[in-house]
Amino acid sequence: MKRIAVECAVFAFLLFVIPLFAMFGTPAAAREEEPPASSPLDTQESEEDGFSILDTSTGEVVQVSRLEFLRGGTAAEVPPTYEPEALKAQAIAAYTYYARLRDQQRASPDSSLKGADFSADLSIGEKYVTPALMESRYGEQAAEYTARLDEAARAVDGLALTYNGELIEAVFFAISSGATESSADMWGGERPYLVAVASPGDSYASGFQTQADFSAEEVREALLSLDSSLSLGEDPAAWLGGSTRTPSGSVLSLTAGGKELSGADVRSALGLRSQNFTAACSGDAFTFTVRGYGHGVGMSQVGAQAMAQQGAAWQEIVSWYYPGVSVTPVV
Repeated sequence: MKRIAVECAVFAFLLFVIPLFAMFGTPAAAREEEPPASSPLDTQESEEDGFSILDTSTGEVVQVSRLEFLRGGTAAEVPPTYEPEALKAQAIAAYTYYARLRDQQRASPDSSLKGADFSADLSIGEKYVTPALMESRYGEQAAEYTARLDEAARAVDGLALTYNGELIEAVFFAISSGATESSADMWGGERPYLVAVASPGDSYASGFQTQADFSAEEVREALLSLDSSLSLGEDPAAWLGGSTRTPSGSVLSLTAGGKELSGADVRSALGLRSQNFTAACSGDAFTFTVRGYGHGVGMSQVGAQAMAQQGAAWQEIVSWYYPGVSVTPVV
């Protein structure tokens, strides 16, 4: 049996244990007062700052106000039963991400979007959950959940996350491996607010660590789909060699059949939940042990929920996962 594993014990202590006290060792900061219910002027501003979404399920372009998107965009990403402060953090992150995308699209339009800011399959609630889908999905609880989402939306309506006066790339994902990843490590583009931070609450989440089992033939086919020239012998245990990893544990590259493959490509070929994985071979079977779920960069949604459960305000959550950003009124 051969296992791909590179342990970074010292980094784990510095990244995980020490920030744990910073996150949960002090009381949450005083929360800002909730803004009053929207006035007609607020509603007009919300509509003007809304989004055009190309619904790929119908081919139609749907207009959504800012406030509607704050509600439905949050519902598309996290359960409405999340803590209020986690919902607010998700709402402002989603708005910021898609507002940045909208600005880029309008500056350089893609004709395939038919004038929309971005596309989504609204029939399944991709990126945005419509009121009709809320009713269908949650039935008698739809009104209660919509009210929770509305409260979170109104708390951050008219605000966005910026760095040096520009909207940030407010990426987010489901579950970290105990620490987030830097954009520089994962994507090759350094962003000062997308750096590795500890996210210890994730380790208690359902789905934090999972296993994926494959036959040797399935692994062979996956590897050869990435590089047909790989030399894979008769012994499956010899197919996979050493790996290089980020400080947070994601596989950057690994040796397979004597050649180097991208960890991202291997994850994709095998359909693994994250790039933080180890592999073990026994006979004609492989077991991949995977930590986390998603690309690992930016805000961990489960981590945000854990912080909220410990009393953190949404401002603290976004400041933790996007270091150095400012909360700025929408211009």
